Amino acid sequence: MAETSILPDEAAHFGALAGDWWDPDGASSMLHKLNPVRLGYLRDRIDQHWQGDERSFRPLAGRTALDVGCGAGLLAEPLARLGAKVTAIDAAPQVIAVARDHAAGQGLAIDYRHAAVEELDGHFDVVTAMEVIEHVADPQAFLHSLAARLAPDGVLVLSTPNRTARSRLLMITIAEGIGQIPKGTHEHERFITPEEMQAMMAAAGLNVVDCEGISFSPTRGLHLSEDLRLNYLVAAIHGGPAHA
Repeated sequence: MAETSILPDEAAHFGALAGDWWDPDGASSMLHKLNPVRLGYLRDRIDQHWQGDERSFRPLAGRTALDVGCGAGLLAEPLARLGAKVTAIDAAPQVIAVARDHAAGQGLAIDYRHAAVEELDGHFDVVTAMEVIEHVADPQAFLHSLAARLAPDGVLVLSTPNRTARSRLLMITIAEGIGQIPKGTHEHERFITPEEMQAMMAAAGLNVVDCEGISFSPTRGLHLSEDLRLNYLVAAIHGGPAHA
């Protein structure tokens, strides 16, 4: 198992984007478009996992959350607003500095750390890793590390691009080509198919309980879909039969 999931070149790439991370029209604009889709899915999985009140503004009150590869806090801040006690980590110290400043300006208490998941102790009710696994040194070892931090009754949610011709065309050829995504962000061979993800989750002692695609259309933009060809979200738990 890798000693750390962090690839220095990847950390440097994302660290260089820290300055305008919170600018919806900046280098991270695609993350701003993606975030509402991810949040909608995450909220649904939280409600279903704990059978909570879908109308509650703070469904994670009294629970802990770990956001791995948090960037400057696009997901960590909403997790805190949902009531969770949030720990958020990233490989790039520059984005952690921006994240701390932004959270302070919002009056949010988030435990931001420049760290790898392998360095952490403890367990968390919710573990998230959005668009991260395709950037780590060893995806299988990374999933083992996420599983080690997930509480026995917790839920893990991650997102990642699928390794298809469609994802290569839309995410690399087009989006990186025209600057919607910073050039060099993705390597297509690092993308993971849903079938591979299911097997890797099982090897880490986790079972996939839900998998949903993220699609793009000119009229709807990014949205949840049964089409997994571009990008997809996965929810997993410890033990129990997989049914996705």
